[in-house]
Amino acid sequence: MRAFLFAPVAALGVGVLLISGMREQYAQSPREKMTAIKQSLAGYTGVDQIIDDEEQRVAGMSDYMLRTYGPDSAPVFTAYVGYYDKQVQGKSIHSPKNCLPGAGWEILNSSRIPLPAGTEGQTVNRVLLANQGVRALVYYWYQGRGRVEASEYAVKWNLLRDAAVYGRTEETLVRIVVPLVSAGSLKASGIDDAVLQRADELASKLSSELARQVDAVLPVAPRS
Repeated sequence: MRAFLFAPVAALGVGVLLISGMREQYAQSPREKMTAIKQSLAGYTGVDQIIDDEEQRVAGMSDYMLRTYGPDSAPVFTAYVGYYDKQVQGKSIHSPKNCLPGAGWEILNSSRIPLPAGTEGQTVNRVLLANQGVRALVYYWYQGRGRVEASEYAVKWNLLRDAAVYGRTEETLVRIVVPLVSAGSLKASGIDDAVLQRADELASKLSSELARQVDAVLPVAPRS
């Protein structure tokens, strides 16, 4: 079971190694910085958080947005967007399926759902986590080069193809975390409907906001 969870991470890693030897990858800047994403979501105004230089170096993103929404002591949710202007060995997106267990979180349930209010074929990951009695609902997906995708395998395939044909590998990792801090957040059959509705709304709005920065930047004619 553990080996299965890490398979997407290995697939992404192999893909990055392959594209490193294919051809030169062209760095593609977004239309705006990630912090240009609207600060208000679902009726809350976000506060930007700083990722220290060392953590940013390890993660490898070229730009990012990290915001908390709600009281500092008990945020209602957090939103993160990590942008990679190109992906090569040592500078590529890390799957949360690797990072979350490494940070002590246990995956209780994981599913792939259509992006709320998205177009057909766009999917996101929905994960229920636990860590020392604390639970959280996480939505995450990959967005860029005209696509919204949940599957790490599909992301790898698209990465290899676009790298070989266009020399383009820019992409974002998008993650929303909703802490489940009260008994009312859970019910016998799973997560409370109100929490799911809020998370769905956040995913839809954040994806739409991000589309202005990265989805309009599509692959152009192959470079010789």
